[in-house]
Amino acid sequence: MLDSRPTREGEAIRRRRECESCGRRFTSFESPEKPRLFVVKRGAGREEFDREKLLSGMVTACHKRPVALEQLREAALFIERDLFDLCEDDVPSSEVGDRVMAALYSLDRVAYVRFASVYHEFEEPEQFAETVSLMLGKDKKDRSPKQMPRGLREPVTVGHNSRHK
Repeated sequence: MLDSRPTREGEAIRRRRECESCGRRFTSFESPEKPRLFVVKRGAGREEFDREKLLSGMVTACHKRPVALEQLREAALFIERDLFDLCEDDVPSSEVGDRVMAALYSLDRVAYVRFASVYHEFEEPEQFAETVSLMLGKDKKDRSPKQMPRGLREPVTVGHNSRHK
């Protein structure tokens, strides 16, 4: 080995090597194997966790809202790390959805309501009104924040649609 240095924000190591028999030089990249995390869907289906899919849903909820993409990326990364910290192979989709709702709640309340309407499968306008009412009532209460990164420090306790439980 001729040279070794971290790359990709420390997630991999770049190694410059030389073949002992022919002298030809080449580069290899080594990265730790990440544990796999599976999301158990409502219908008992199972799929591998995908941070890009999570980010895409958050971007959709924030469409035409004043939320920077970097804030959403930071939130998605935090959610992913938080889920891996559970040390479980399988997590229910509700664990993912609740964390997304907490992040969106602190970033943009309109995006939060948009996401909630899809996540909880709203079918009636009253469900929107109930969510907003609960959200506004919660704002008046003083609660301790969840452990979230800077900019995401507000807990979410808005009620769930009965079909989601």
